[in-house]
Amino acid sequence: MDLFEKCNHFETLQKARSSGLYPYFHTLSTAQDTSVVMEGIDVIMIGSNNYLGLTNDKEVIAAGVEALKEYGSGCSGSRFLNGTLDLHIKLEKALADFLRKEAVMTFSTGFQSNLGILSAVAGLGDHILCDKENHASIYDGCRLSYAKMTRYKHADMEDLEEKLKSLDLTSGGALIVTDGVFSMSGDIAKLPEIVALAKKYGARVMVDDAHGLGVLGEHGRGTAEYFGLEDEVDIYMGTFSKSLASLGGYMAAKAEVVDYVRHVSRPFIFSASMTPASAACALKALEILEREPQRVTALKDISCYMRAKLKSYNVPIIDAETPIIPIYVYDDMKAFLACKLLLERGVYVNPVVSPATPVGQALLRTSYTATHTKKQMDIAAQKIAEVIGILNNE
Repeated sequence: MDLFEKCNHFETLQKARSSGLYPYFHTLSTAQDTSVVMEGIDVIMIGSNNYLGLTNDKEVIAAGVEALKEYGSGCSGSRFLNGTLDLHIKLEKALADFLRKEAVMTFSTGFQSNLGILSAVAGLGDHILCDKENHASIYDGCRLSYAKMTRYKHADMEDLEEKLKSLDLTSGGALIVTDGVFSMSGDIAKLPEIVALAKKYGARVMVDDAHGLGVLGEHGRGTAEYFGLEDEVDIYMGTFSKSLASLGGYMAAKAEVVDYVRHVSRPFIFSASMTPASAACALKALEILEREPQRVTALKDISCYMRAKLKSYNVPIIDAETPIIPIYVYDDMKAFLACKLLLERGVYVNPVVSPATPVGQALLRTSYTATHTKKQMDIAAQKIAEVIGILNNE
């Protein structure tokens, strides 16, 4: 069999395109904001992770422009060698102070962060316990680590404890890794129970807070602040591509742990560093988050408003406290059709289908921004209800 044979028989892709329902790679011709122009259509954007509304903020843009002028377009090398700028150090120090951790190291992308952290802190003889709904980058980081990965049922603390009981820790350690806010369902990890089990069985805890930073906690410090457990989480991982309106990722932990990862993490050592503009934008966005914690409140308020509007139209949703609101349509092709119909009506949402969800659990992932208006939500909710009605009558 020829290596490329699989490429010629990608049936899901062919079916979506032939039916006119292909939902991916839509082109924007404006900046990311609460409304955008997508393929010539004015669209209310409820599919981005621009939680604090900072991607088009004038201060953030100005910071990126100044960094571009001062440092050039890139670093042309790894942080390990010639690619460390004083700007990277400033960002890491500011983030460590904000998160109340001893040290922070930055990566060029969020995906790379999980690869780099997990492959460094866990190895042969170690165990990683992984929530079944964790992000794909966590799974790939586990594979790269050579540690034994054990999945536990989503948010099922009894199953997690059973898995912990069965571990042989005579020749290695254990790490429980979980999303703080799960990116598809929008639910929050049961961090108090996870921390308690980690203490009971001698494990460490890592929280992927990509969707928690700027979203949860009084000051937006994330899942651990939300639960009052900031001293109990061993490793935070996060990204700059969401609340902090840039590109990149980070690890926050004790200084000796961060220093170890800096010197052994292959994804970190062998990748070029964050561009100057990316670092400067993330630093400015962090400054704004610290200065304007009311953005976190505004995000919660607009998310609650949208939940109430959807419920008023009898659109079935799951109650949660995050700006991610999934709408289950169950069938993959129905999800594609819903996205097409909504885009035609001026609303963009994300289709999430298998294998990103279990077969038969396709959903529309909607997510919200602190700078969305109630008028935008009124329009979007009405359009969603209209399209769900069409799906139900098919």
